[in-house]
Amino acid sequence: MSITDQDLVIKAAEAGALVVRSHYGSALTRFAKSAGDFATTADIEAEQAVLHVLRTARPDDLVVGEESGRHGTGENGRRWLVDPLCGTVNYAARTMLASVNVALRAGERVTVAACADPFTGEVFWTGGDAAYVRHAEVDQRLAPSAESMLVDVNLDPPFPNHDVFSAARMLADEGFIARFRPRVVSTTLAVAWVAAGRRAAYVTDGDLRDSVHFAAGIALCQAAGCVVTGIHGQPLHTGTGGLVVAADEQTHATLLALVRNQAG
Repeated sequence: MSITDQDLVIKAAEAGALVVRSHYGSALTRFAKSAGDFATTADIEAEQAVLHVLRTARPDDLVVGEESGRHGTGENGRRWLVDPLCGTVNYAARTMLASVNVALRAGERVTVAACADPFTGEVFWTGGDAAYVRHAEVDQRLAPSAESMLVDVNLDPPFPNHDVFSAARMLADEGFIARFRPRVVSTTLAVAWVAAGRRAAYVTDGDLRDSVHFAAGIALCQAAGCVVTGIHGQPLHTGTGGLVVAADEQTHATLLALVRNQAG
């Protein structure tokens, strides 16, 4: 019997997480990618592990890996997006904040996605209709909550909308200080945490369409019932782009007001 897409995305993310965990704390060779950005041996080998699982089960699908690029033709309209180690700088500095992200875009929508935490053994996943966290082979449905008041922001470049929005400026807004508590995890694992109720919201600038970094986390949040838009409240992947994902409407509205404050 062939494996379902839902089971496959979890298996692929777990395969990558196993490699990431096995290399943690070791001497890592670094491969320069651009100014301030690099991959490590763990990134490369984790991506190979994920790709092996996907290509073995779905040889006709297109697979896009952050490190190795495109594999296959994708003529069937199916595209796997793979980020083998989101949080490489954390990981290289021996900080246990990283994730392995895998998502399948079929047509215009992401149908299955998984975000694996290599260090807790948790896999956050969705088959499209709801979102779950799997730990020790047990699945628990995710329930967003703003109770923590923790808002994670992405302070890593690029910042294409810097003239009208800056996460750093938002953090200095008295309205933000009065309402929320900032966190900068520097991995998209934090997007999955919004779906799980461990963060009230997540905010970033940038063009995130078909992003290997963000596709899985966004799909998790949408399936869990979070409020997900661009930075100005527009439909995702339109206009100026960016991402505001919040556990509830009130948190989302408050963050959009803080973004508007920057426009004067």
